[in-house]
Amino acid sequence: MEHSSDRFKAAFRRYPTGVAVVSAPGPVGLTVSSVSSVSADPPALSFSVLDSPSGRAIVGAPSLVVNLLGTDHADLAGDFARSGGPRFTPEQGWSTLPTGEPFLAGALASLRVEPLHQVRVGGSTVIVAAVTEVLLGPVSGRLVHHDRQFITTHSEGH
Repeated sequence: MEHSSDRFKAAFRRYPTGVAVVSAPGPVGLTVSSVSSVSADPPALSFSVLDSPSGRAIVGAPSLVVNLLGTDHADLAGDFARSGGPRFTPEQGWSTLPTGEPFLAGALASLRVEPLHQVRVGGSTVIVAAVTEVLLGPVSGRLVHHDRQFITTHSEGH
């Protein structure tokens, strides 16, 4: 069976995922679609970042915020996914935690985390982080990344 990078990418384009913006003091941030719950007790999550200027800043940060995005954030996800997009503007709704990390007040949830482990794999780094604070935002519909697009759907009853 062929194991090419192109076929691997094509496989994951077919798999819809949630969307988050990971932010750190600086401010610096980037869009990720690889956030996963690792443990509920103690609370921990993981995500991966590509080797880029923003990715290296995230990997080097002692604390981060994983902002889980909802339907109102498709444009923001695109902004943080591409180089040169507007970031941390007042119109996007950013605030700063007392500990210095930027967080998105309108996110479904913002999870302040501290890295526990980092694993370098090819041109990416997987970060496993302990969740130290959970800020719940408004409930809205879904924002998913599927086939290189950000897609929104509204939940019934919301």
